[in-house]
Amino acid sequence: MEQLWVPSLPILGGRMLPLLRHCCDFGSHHALTWRSIFQTSGREQKQIRSWSAQCSANHEGASVSEKDSPKTILAVPDNSLLDARILYCTSPALGHNKEAHPESNKRVPAIVDALEKLELSPKVLEIQNFNPASLDDVARVHSRSYITGLQKAMSAAADEGLILIEGTGPTYATETTFQESLLSAGAGITLVDSMVAASKLGPNPPLGFALVRPPGHHAVPQGPMGFCVFGNIAVAARYAQHQHGLKQVMIIDFDVHHGNGTSDAFYDDPDIFFLSTHQFGSYPGTGKINEVGQGDGEGTTLNLPLPGGSGDYAMRCAFDEVIAPSAQRFKPDIILVSAGYDAHALDPLAGLQFTTGTFYMLASSIKQLAKELCGGRCIFFLEGGYNLQTLSSSVADTFRAFLDEPSLAAQFDDPAMLFEEPTRRIKEAIENAKGIHSL
Repeated sequence: MEQLWVPSLPILGGRMLPLLRHCCDFGSHHALTWRSIFQTSGREQKQIRSWSAQCSANHEGASVSEKDSPKTILAVPDNSLLDARILYCTSPALGHNKEAHPESNKRVPAIVDALEKLELSPKVLEIQNFNPASLDDVARVHSRSYITGLQKAMSAAADEGLILIEGTGPTYATETTFQESLLSAGAGITLVDSMVAASKLGPNPPLGFALVRPPGHHAVPQGPMGFCVFGNIAVAARYAQHQHGLKQVMIIDFDVHHGNGTSDAFYDDPDIFFLSTHQFGSYPGTGKINEVGQGDGEGTTLNLPLPGGSGDYAMRCAFDEVIAPSAQRFKPDIILVSAGYDAHALDPLAGLQFTTGTFYMLASSIKQLAKELCGGRCIFFLEGGYNLQTLSSSVADTFRAFLDEPSLAAQFDDPAMLFEEPTRRIKEAIENAKGIHSL
């Protein structure tokens, strides 16, 4: 295994939105603050605001005590939550990196560069310096043996520079992976707390986006898989139930690959509806259309494998005929979204042909669905997406959809790159899913 230099302290910064930088240095303790920062852009002066919560972690040996300190309750100013349209957290995991690996530490910075160019509304707020997830938070999804085993493996990663922790991805770890993965899971928890607080103040809470890595939807309860370390969205789902009593959780996964880890975690749970659209036959080979859950959870797993070449037409039909009716019948208290951007036509790891416009449509439609069904409570979690240009432009257009601003897809999408979708096979797949689930 090649050696990889890792800084002695994980740097969780990088290029962020101007003066809105994620500045969580391990071992530091920051008081909750509210900042108003002015930035001049051309002739226009814009006010960019962010609020910070405490970040506390013990980096000594990249370990966390089994007896976690009590979680900090975020005392966010009410006026900030009332004004916000989007809340987001960034956890770029800069120390978790392997050269030439598609899941690299360039992914989140590329997204934030694209957001910077959008000149976002001052109602887009970044939560900074949030807490990592506790071990108890993660253990609601993953086995204690896996968590402690990964924690102990950090010493080997420190000695070797980089270790392989799972072969199908391959999934790797550096000496910072454990701590940075806890921080990424903590981003989702923080957004759940914030959204619940906002929903108590008014009928239109902000949407949330966890711009985090490593991704999570392949990580199974017993271990890592497919570039994923901890199931970020699964941890947030269990936290929403346990901490806030949001019993009915719907998870929509539009990554090009099946979210097998999320599915495994909730396969027998009647209170979590997991719906995945993914490319038929793609990694990891799970997510068959007849996999519907088991026991008490039978019927609360819905898989819609789409044929290669599916694109915007397929997803518009899937949303109208499968996703929306499923959500309307389930009546969720919150919607969480595994937002994978590797279904883009130019992504190197699969064979669907979504465009920037497809992701805009999905974001806009899911936002409206959440508004109708669960008081607007909706959080997106970054999963796949390995072409930095298409990833960043698609996430940026997702933010524009959240803000009800026009799509910029025409600037990024070249119709010449697309070919005709296999409409007959798409219709067959959708009709099969509708028949199995009586939609």
